[in-house]
Amino acid sequence: MARFQYTYQKIVDLKTSEKSQAEWQLSVVIGKLNNEERSLQQLREERATWANRLGAASNEAVSLSELVAMQQYIEHLDIRIVHKLADVKKAEVAVETGRLVLSDKMMDEKVWQKSKSNALERFRADMMVSEQNELDELATVRFMYAAQ
Repeated sequence: MARFQYTYQKIVDLKTSEKSQAEWQLSVVIGKLNNEERSLQQLREERATWANRLGAASNEAVSLSELVAMQQYIEHLDIRIVHKLADVKKAEVAVETGRLVLSDKMMDEKVWQKSKSNALERFRADMMVSEQNELDELATVRFMYAAQ
């Protein structure tokens, strides 16, 4: 019996590989997004801590220079938070882009897998026809010998 060999198998393998690579790249950018969000959360927590310290310092005997230093540090944290928000937005865009790329790669792979599946079905149908023709020929030959 003949063995099925898909003519475009290398393309199917390439599309599968491209999909796997897109999945890997998406997981990398999702990891970066998670890191950026964690970093942003830490900055916000640190800012809240310093804001509480500044609020508590107003009730205590603290020098003006210390109050100014605390206020300047809080302003510095605010600037870092704004920059971190921009980094988070960039990471979110990268994740969305990665998802779109992965979606395209999955669609390509699915198209080629479907093409391969259709070719396999045609091959099986051709093999069944061929086998049926051989069986019919055997039956004809036996009938001819039996008729003689």
